[in-house]
Amino acid sequence: MSTIDSDYVKQMAQQLATYEVQNGLSKADRNKASYQSQLTAVTSLESALKTFASAVKGLNKATDASMLVNSATMSKDGYLTATVGSTAVAGKYDFFVEQLATSHQLSFSGLQAGDIDTQGTLTLSQNGKSFDIDLSKIDSDGDGSNSLDELAAAINKATDNTGVKATLVRSNGQVSLVLGADKSGAANAIGLSLSGTSTANSAFENALANPQELSKAQDARVRLGGESGMLMTNASNSFDNIIDGVSVTFTQAQKSGEQPISMTIAQDKSATTKKLQGFIDAYNALASQIDTLTASGDQNGNARGALAGDSSVRAIDNSLNQLLRTTFGGTNLINLGVSADRNGKLTLDTKRFEKAVASDPQGLDKLFLGKGNLLDSLDKNIALYTNSANGVMKSRKDTLNNGLRRVNDDYDTLQKQYDSYYARYLKQYTSMMQTMQSMSQTSGMFG
Repeated sequence: MSTIDSDYVKQMAQQLATYEVQNGLSKADRNKASYQSQLTAVTSLESALKTFASAVKGLNKATDASMLVNSATMSKDGYLTATVGSTAVAGKYDFFVEQLATSHQLSFSGLQAGDIDTQGTLTLSQNGKSFDIDLSKIDSDGDGSNSLDELAAAINKATDNTGVKATLVRSNGQVSLVLGADKSGAANAIGLSLSGTSTANSAFENALANPQELSKAQDARVRLGGESGMLMTNASNSFDNIIDGVSVTFTQAQKSGEQPISMTIAQDKSATTKKLQGFIDAYNALASQIDTLTASGDQNGNARGALAGDSSVRAIDNSLNQLLRTTFGGTNLINLGVSADRNGKLTLDTKRFEKAVASDPQGLDKLFLGKGNLLDSLDKNIALYTNSANGVMKSRKDTLNNGLRRVNDDYDTLQKQYDSYYARYLKQYTSMMQTMQSMSQTSGMFG
């Protein structure tokens, strides 16, 4: 008596069930591939837009709020550095560095364990302010005496410390207490006084009264116009806005009779051009990404972009192109030597640009900077697409993700359909095989 071939029955049921859902499965696969491809493309476009937006914001929020770049050139290195803003007036300035500002620093040596009083108050003062150290409360280890470590810690931890740092320096077996002012300048000299201490202990009082001055508290003294020129003083070596639009930090003093250091302020043509070129490069990178994603494809093997024919992407491109051609502050990019090639990429005619800036230095800023001008308009325009709450790109991604979720639902439905078809065909084939087996057995009885 033969048995039913169950593997054959299962195989036939699988084939027929697969055939039943094949069209739906193929459609779901196509939809998934399409949605996923578009989602990847939209995410890539969003990233490119954000990169361009960052470049725009970087220019719009520059420290000196200008597209123009000025620079300073020194006749001799090592004496001063300068930060030059766009408002600086071209010119030459001579500086003689008479002395640098320094911070007060005192050293107290020869103190032994037990020399520091355990009662009374140590007062430290600077620039008209002071703070107190209660000597009866600094014994942190409870041994009944105050150490240099405990005194230094108490000074550094004082909540009303005026700007004095204490540290211990060890040399040749001797420990010294060193006090240093946080800030330079004569006004920040450190003053010390004792009150309420034991008269029997004079070592601590003597040490405080006779410190070694490691560094003086002094202001910077700089003369404009040479060694006998106009005196300028400052508690710091950094003179902010010492000349309109120019801040200078002096780093080395000069000796009497030396030639002053000449500083020449002028427009940095190369840096200004580089700044505009950075904007152009950022835009061209975005334009290239848009071209790739919207490419129509051709017979030469150039691939069709995932967003080819997408109206919203073309709207972005057209909107940005329109802004780049708009006049702001009485000028536009074309007037500055910027043009678009046949592929829509921007190019810069450097000579024309430098000539335009030379004739109207403020025109560049009028075009790019300020409320409602080019960079501000670009920033607001791009935000319509990249806003994380309600931007066009977010809406597109949400729509595509919803499509992918629907495809997953379709797969679930198709799986249920397949399971139903498989069960039905399995039952039918099993029944048919049983009938055929029964007929075969009956036929054998008459053989």
